[in-house]
Amino acid sequence: MIQIADILPTPLAYAALPADELRERIIRRKMELNAVILGHNYQRVEIQAVSDFLGDSLGLSQEAADTDADVIVFCGVHFMAETAKILSPEKMVLMPDLRAGCPMADFVTADGLRQLKARFPGAAVITYVNSTAEVKAESDICCTSSNAVEVVNSFAPDRTLLFVPDRNLARYSAERSGRPYLTTSQLGASVEAIPEGAIVAWDGYCYVHDDLVLDELAEAKRRYPNAKVVIHPEARGDLLARADFVTSTAKMVSLAEDHDELIIGTERGLIDRLRQQYPNKTLVPLSGAAICGNMKMNTLAKLAWSLDHQKHEVSIPEDVRARAEAALRGMLELSGGWRAPTPEEAAIEAAGMEGAGGCGCA
Repeated sequence: MIQIADILPTPLAYAALPADELRERIIRRKMELNAVILGHNYQRVEIQAVSDFLGDSLGLSQEAADTDADVIVFCGVHFMAETAKILSPEKMVLMPDLRAGCPMADFVTADGLRQLKARFPGAAVITYVNSTAEVKAESDICCTSSNAVEVVNSFAPDRTLLFVPDRNLARYSAERSGRPYLTTSQLGASVEAIPEGAIVAWDGYCYVHDDLVLDELAEAKRRYPNAKVVIHPEARGDLLARADFVTSTAKMVSLAEDHDELIIGTERGLIDRLRQQYPNKTLVPLSGAAICGNMKMNTLAKLAWSLDHQKHEVSIPEDVRARAEAALRGMLELSGGWRAPTPEEAAIEAAGMEGAGGCGCA
């Protein structure tokens, strides 16, 4: 057992320790607490190396719910740790840095969504999983980037849908489902003129994906003319129109298995992982600047501190948690439930756990 004298007071004190000692502390303390460490696709490589599971936020939360762990440490951003708590209310859920938030999730609040719902009393609310627990609790159903179109198509074509908080994923879903589309900033004083069956999107976005531009794509294509282009649907429509594939990070893993050259439009952390797994393939970030600073706030030192001090614990009022869980479960039932990783995805996880230290944004 780690003795009280071995526990340092601050993450800064842990940062002075060698990386090997931090990794040893993390592994030892994890065993003592019966904890499981979840590392999101966009984490630093050294965080991925000590994670028990790597993947996207919902898949990781499902993985953790299926374990007998007493403690979940989520190395991601705040809404992800909340999602783990929603699905595992009996477990202690920790996150190493409370400041690791998601600007897109912060675009919409529960109060703001309630006001929008009041303007469209017959509308259904679809909420992207990249949202707070309070917003999920105000929703009819959640969606992911990979099943958003399926969720939209599950509603009657003449029913108005409120889609929060990502306008780009909403636009993509509208185009794929053949529905009219507008954002909340385009709403007038009256909602009477809204087209039948329209998707009304909250005017939020992910700055990492929204900042991708056509000039960067053109330069990448010039340098790698034979590469296929795969872009996350959180990107703007003008980029998606130029993509060979529009898909989630999980599907990008499969595409990397099947193709020798890819230009990938998402956060750099995933591409760094794929390059480790496939060193002989040409896997190019659409933008070298596509880095989520919030994701990179988690470090080995903060993770070791979090485990030793059992900080920061995530809590959700039970009434909010239960309603948010209903929205998540509705999505899982519609999509046939959660599935285990494919062999290719499992290989990526294994490679991440064997990776060397370093910053995922390198």
